[in-house]
Amino acid sequence: MSFRAASTVALPARPAATLTDLGVDLVPARGVSGLLALRDLDAVITTITDPVDEAAVAGLKAHGVRLVANVGVGYNNIDIAAARRAGLSVTNTPDVLTDATADLAMALLLDATRRVCEGDRLVRGGRPWSWAFDFMWGSSLAGKRLGIVGYGRIGAAVARRARAFGMAIASSSRRPRSEQDVEWMPLDRLFAESDVVSLHCPLTAGTRHLVDADRLRSMKRTAVLVNTARGPVVDEAALVAALADGTIAAAGLDVYEAEPRIAPGLADLDNVVLAPHLGSATRETREAMADLAVQNVAALCRGRGLLTPVTA
Repeated sequence: MSFRAASTVALPARPAATLTDLGVDLVPARGVSGLLALRDLDAVITTITDPVDEAAVAGLKAHGVRLVANVGVGYNNIDIAAARRAGLSVTNTPDVLTDATADLAMALLLDATRRVCEGDRLVRGGRPWSWAFDFMWGSSLAGKRLGIVGYGRIGAAVARRARAFGMAIASSSRRPRSEQDVEWMPLDRLFAESDVVSLHCPLTAGTRHLVDADRLRSMKRTAVLVNTARGPVVDEAALVAALADGTIAAAGLDVYEAEPRIAPGLADLDNVVLAPHLGSATRETREAMADLAVQNVAALCRGRGLLTPVTA
C-alpha cells in the first residue's frame, strides 16, 4: 500500500532518507496552504510557524491525513481539540531540544546580567572608552535566586546549569519534584522574590500575558526576565514600559508576542537582549527534531504506535 507524506520543513538528508527507504512518497509544501493544495496524504510534517487551525484540520482530514507531526516541543500552532475531534493524531518533538534551549536561556541570562551585547555595541560603534572602576557594572549570579516558571524538562535543565553558577533555585510548579534544593513557592511570591525569572511554561489560555504590567511591577527593580518559552506569555508592550522606566533591570528574549515583529520601542532599549528564536537552533538539535518527527511518520507507515503523541 502506498504511503504519502508532505512536509513544510526542508528535512535534512538523513531523516528524509528514512522515509525514502520506507518507500514513502515525500513531497514538499510551502506552509499550510501548500499542504491543503495536496491530495491523498497520510501524514504531514509541520513546524511551529504553521497555523493548523480548525479549518486546516478539516481540510487535512478531507485529504486523508491521519497524522500531523509537528517539529517542535510546543504545539500551540495546532488546534489540538479540533484534531482530536477529527481523529487526527498529533506528535511533537520533546527531549531532543532540551539542552539547546536551556543553553540559550543561560546565554540570555548571562548577557543580560553582564551587559555583553551592550558592551559589544559600544566597542563596535567606535565610542571612546577605557577601563574604569565604575565602568559598565553588571550583576553577579552567585547567591542570587532563579525563579523558574514551568519546571518541566527545559526548566529543570536550566536549573542544573544555574546551580553551577551558584544560584538558588525556586519554582512555582505544582507537580511534585525530587530536587531537594528547589524551593517551591506560589507564583506571586516567585516573581516578587526572584532575582531572575526564567519562563518555560507552554502557551495556553491561562498563561497568555502571564507576565503583565502588574506582575512586572511586583518584581524587584534589580530583577531580570528571561523568556525562551512563547512570546505571548509576556505582555510585550508592558515589558517595554517596565524596561524603559526601570521597573525591572533587564530582560533577555528569544520569542516575541507577534513574532517576527517586536513591540515598538523594544529595539531601542539597551537593557534588553534580543535573539531571533534560536532556542533549538543548533545543527545537532534541529536534525534530531526532524528525525523524531520523521520517526513518528515512519511508525504510522509501519502500523506501529507513535513515539511522542500529544495527549493534552
